[in-house]
Amino acid sequence: MPRSKKTPVLDEEKKSNVVALVAVGSSRRVAARYVGCAPSTIVRTAARDDKFAAELQKAACEAELGLLNSIRKAAKKEQHWRAAAWILERAHPERYASRSPEVITVAQIAQILAQFSRIVAEEVPVAAFRKRALARFAELYRNLTGRSPRWRSRGNEEERDAST
Repeated sequence: MPRSKKTPVLDEEKKSNVVALVAVGSSRRVAARYVGCAPSTIVRTAARDDKFAAELQKAACEAELGLLNSIRKAAKKEQHWRAAAWILERAHPERYASRSPEVITVAQIAQILAQFSRIVAEEVPVAAFRKRALARFAELYRNLTGRSPRWRSRGNEEERDAST
Protein backbone atom coordinates (compact mmCIF):
# COMPACT_ATOMS: atom_id res chain seq x y z
CA MET A 1 0.00 0.00 0.00
CA PRO A 2 1.52 3.39 -1.00
CA ARG A 3 2.27 5.85 1.75
CA SER A 4 -0.05 8.79 1.91
CA LYS A 5 1.41 12.25 1.65
CA LYS A 6 1.59 13.95 5.03
CA THR A 7 -0.49 17.05 5.53
CA PRO A 8 1.86 19.97 6.17
CA VAL A 9 1.70 21.44 9.67
CA LEU A 10 1.78 24.93 8.20
CA ASP A 11 -1.07 25.27 5.75
CA GLU A 12 -1.51 28.49 3.75
CA GLU A 13 -3.58 30.14 6.51
CA LYS A 14 -0.98 29.41 9.17
CA LYS A 15 1.81 30.60 6.89
CA SER A 16 -0.09 33.87 6.37
CA ASN A 17 -0.52 34.23 10.14
CA VAL A 18 3.19 33.64 10.71
CA VAL A 19 4.13 36.24 8.08
CA ALA A 20 1.64 38.75 9.53
CA LEU A 21 2.99 38.28 13.05
CA VAL A 22 6.59 38.65 11.93
CA ALA A 23 5.60 41.78 9.97
CA VAL A 24 4.43 43.50 13.17
CA GLY A 25 7.63 42.62 15.02
CA SER A 26 6.88 39.24 16.54
CA SER A 27 9.65 36.66 16.83
CA ARG A 28 9.31 33.42 14.93
CA ARG A 29 9.12 31.62 18.27
CA VAL A 30 6.02 33.61 19.29
CA ALA A 31 4.52 33.18 15.81
CA ALA A 32 5.06 29.43 16.08
CA ARG A 33 3.33 29.31 19.45
CA TYR A 34 0.42 31.32 18.03
CA VAL A 35 -0.19 28.94 15.10
CA GLY A 36 0.53 25.83 17.18
CA CYS A 37 3.80 24.55 15.84
CA ALA A 38 7.46 24.43 16.80
CA PRO A 39 9.81 27.21 15.65
CA SER A 40 11.79 24.57 13.76
CA THR A 41 8.66 23.87 11.68
CA ILE A 42 8.77 27.44 10.41
CA VAL A 43 12.48 27.08 9.60
CA ARG A 44 11.96 23.78 7.77
CA THR A 45 8.93 25.07 5.88
CA ALA A 46 10.85 28.17 4.79
CA ALA A 47 13.72 25.95 3.62
CA ARG A 48 11.30 23.98 1.40
CA ASP A 49 9.09 26.87 0.28
CA ASP A 50 10.98 29.73 -1.39
CA LYS A 51 7.89 31.95 -1.57
CA PHE A 52 7.23 31.57 2.17
CA ALA A 53 10.91 32.18 2.93
CA ALA A 54 10.88 35.39 0.86
CA GLU A 55 7.67 36.58 2.54
CA LEU A 56 9.17 35.92 5.98
CA GLN A 57 12.36 37.79 5.08
CA LYS A 58 10.42 40.76 3.73
CA ALA A 59 8.11 40.81 6.76
CA ALA A 60 11.07 40.81 9.16
CA CYS A 61 12.71 43.68 7.24
CA GLU A 62 9.48 45.69 7.17
CA ALA A 63 9.02 45.24 10.91
CA GLU A 64 12.57 46.35 11.64
CA LEU A 65 12.34 49.33 9.30
CA GLY A 66 9.00 50.36 10.79
CA LEU A 67 10.39 50.29 14.32
CA LEU A 68 13.52 52.14 13.28
CA ASN A 69 11.39 54.75 11.53
CA SER A 70 9.33 55.25 14.71
CA ILE A 71 12.50 55.75 16.72
CA ARG A 72 13.87 58.22 14.16
CA LYS A 73 10.62 60.22 14.25
CA ALA A 74 10.77 60.35 18.03
CA ALA A 75 14.45 61.35 17.92
CA LYS A 76 13.57 64.45 15.89
CA LYS A 77 11.77 65.85 18.93
CA GLU A 78 14.16 67.33 21.46
CA GLN A 79 12.39 65.80 24.45
CA HIS A 80 12.99 62.32 22.97
CA TRP A 81 16.78 62.59 22.66
CA ARG A 82 17.09 59.07 24.11
CA ALA A 83 15.71 57.67 20.88
CA ALA A 84 18.62 59.26 18.99
CA ALA A 85 21.05 57.94 21.59
CA TRP A 86 19.54 54.45 21.22
CA ILE A 87 20.09 54.53 17.45
CA LEU A 88 23.70 55.64 17.84
CA GLU A 89 24.40 52.98 20.48
CA ARG A 90 23.13 50.22 18.23
CA ALA A 91 24.42 51.53 14.91
CA HIS A 92 27.92 52.33 16.25
CA PRO A 93 28.39 50.40 19.50
CA GLU A 94 32.16 50.76 19.38
CA ARG A 95 31.79 54.53 19.77
CA TYR A 96 28.50 55.10 21.60
CA ALA A 97 27.44 52.03 23.58
CA SER A 98 28.08 52.25 27.28
CA ARG A 99 30.35 49.60 28.71
CA SER A 100 31.64 48.78 32.12
CA PRO A 101 35.20 49.84 32.97
CA GLU A 102 36.60 46.31 32.75
CA VAL A 103 35.46 45.76 29.14
CA ILE A 104 38.16 45.89 26.48
CA THR A 105 37.26 46.87 22.92
CA VAL A 106 38.47 45.05 19.81
CA ALA A 107 40.58 48.12 18.96
CA GLN A 108 42.25 47.96 22.38
CA ILE A 109 42.92 44.23 21.98
CA ALA A 110 44.44 44.94 18.56
CA GLN A 111 46.74 47.55 20.15
CA ILE A 112 47.78 45.08 22.84
CA LEU A 113 48.54 42.45 20.19
CA ALA A 114 50.61 44.95 18.21
CA GLN A 115 52.60 45.92 21.32
CA PHE A 116 53.05 42.29 22.33
CA SER A 117 54.29 41.50 18.82
CA ARG A 118 56.88 44.29 19.05
CA ILE A 119 58.07 42.86 22.35
CA VAL A 120 58.37 39.38 20.83
CA ALA A 121 60.23 40.79 17.82
CA GLU A 122 62.71 42.52 20.13
CA GLU A 123 63.12 39.88 22.83
CA VAL A 124 62.90 36.43 21.21
CA PRO A 125 66.41 35.62 19.98
CA VAL A 126 65.61 32.57 17.79
CA ALA A 127 64.31 33.78 14.42
CA ALA A 128 62.21 30.67 13.74
CA PHE A 129 60.39 30.97 17.09
CA ARG A 130 59.93 34.69 16.61
CA LYS A 131 58.47 34.27 13.12
CA ARG A 132 56.04 31.57 14.25
CA ALA A 133 54.84 33.64 17.20
CA LEU A 134 54.44 36.77 15.07
CA ALA A 135 52.54 34.81 12.41
CA ARG A 136 50.14 33.55 15.08
CA PHE A 137 49.66 37.07 16.47
CA ALA A 138 49.00 38.33 12.94
CA GLU A 139 46.35 35.65 12.44
CA LEU A 140 44.71 36.59 15.75
CA TYR A 141 44.75 40.25 14.70
CA ARG A 142 43.18 39.45 11.31
CA ASN A 143 40.44 37.40 12.99
CA LEU A 144 39.65 40.28 15.34
CA THR A 145 39.81 43.18 12.93
CA GLY A 146 39.39 41.72 9.43
CA ARG A 147 42.59 43.35 8.20
CA SER A 148 46.31 42.66 8.22
CA PRO A 149 48.35 44.07 11.07
CA ARG A 150 50.59 47.04 10.39
CA TRP A 151 53.58 45.42 12.02
CA ARG A 152 53.62 42.76 9.26
CA SER A 153 53.67 45.24 6.38
CA ARG A 154 55.83 47.88 8.04
CA GLY A 155 59.37 46.75 7.36
CA ASN A 156 58.93 43.10 8.41
CA GLU A 157 60.73 43.44 11.74
CA GLU A 158 60.87 39.67 12.14
CA GLU A 159 62.85 39.27 8.90
CA ARG A 160 65.05 42.28 9.65
CA ASP A 161 65.78 40.95 13.15
CA ALA A 162 66.58 37.48 11.81
CA SER A 163 69.46 38.87 9.78
CA THR A 164 71.20 40.42 12.82
